[in-house]
Amino acid sequence: MEISIQNVSMTYPSGKQALRDLSLDLGSPSLIGLLGPNGAGKSTLMKLLTAALLPTSGSILVDGQPLAKAERQLKARLGYLPQDFGLFDELTVTEFLDYMAALKGVREAKAAIRRVIGAVNLEEKAKARLRTLSGGQRQRVGIAQALLGDPSLLILDEPTVGLDPEERIHFRNLFSRTAQDRLVLLSTHIIEDVQSVCGQIVVIHQGRILFAGTPEALIQTAAGHVGVFWERDAAQEQGLPITARVNTSRGVRCRAVAEVLPAYAQPEEPTLEDAYLYLISREAVQ
Repeated sequence: MEISIQNVSMTYPSGKQALRDLSLDLGSPSLIGLLGPNGAGKSTLMKLLTAALLPTSGSILVDGQPLAKAERQLKARLGYLPQDFGLFDELTVTEFLDYMAALKGVREAKAAIRRVIGAVNLEEKAKARLRTLSGGQRQRVGIAQALLGDPSLLILDEPTVGLDPEERIHFRNLFSRTAQDRLVLLSTHIIEDVQSVCGQIVVIHQGRILFAGTPEALIQTAAGHVGVFWERDAAQEQGLPITARVNTSRGVRCRAVAEVLPAYAQPEEPTLEDAYLYLISREAVQ
């Protein structure tokens, strides 16, 4: 599947402009991480890609066809987990997935439901009512319904929210395997999830794309702009964006990103999180 987003802008009836002249090409097979602060426009972009919203201007092409003409075919190939996913609390896990399978027109639904329940490790809860599930278990049900029907396009908005570290690792691996023969778009605030599995990263800020490329390329943009120092050495410093503080026996060790590091900071190799924060902080002062 190939998706081409061309000069798309989106303004809501309230007057809020969520996306500004955004252009982006997405193609399978790939796992693409979508990063950005709250309100950056990530969820709006995903709703446009699912045809839940229409752009104010610009166009979206799916395999060369305008999305408006290809909407039915797209939705037949789509798996989508929105950030706020409602469940029917009185249904069991299996009943809910059976309902979703019917909506999607999934053939051999019973076998498909068994597969996705196994994929998200919910076999023991298959007959449990949704209202009895924990937050993490409900999130896994949401992921399961997105996987129904083996979609060729999978769009996941904050899929690992509420999951414990072991579960997050499991689902990172699951998404990575899934992306071997399809297009997966993963929006998250958890940088570790993106670094572990995504081959491409798109960073959105205030409705515009700040970066699109590999994690390694993004990390390289922060080279020479990351440093560590002891908090006591920076007691008089104002405005230095500190990204981490660690208590040690010698005092508080700080990590910061800056366009120009102070003399007392020792340069450090950047991580993906450093590079992301440097990119956003640099944009904020422009």
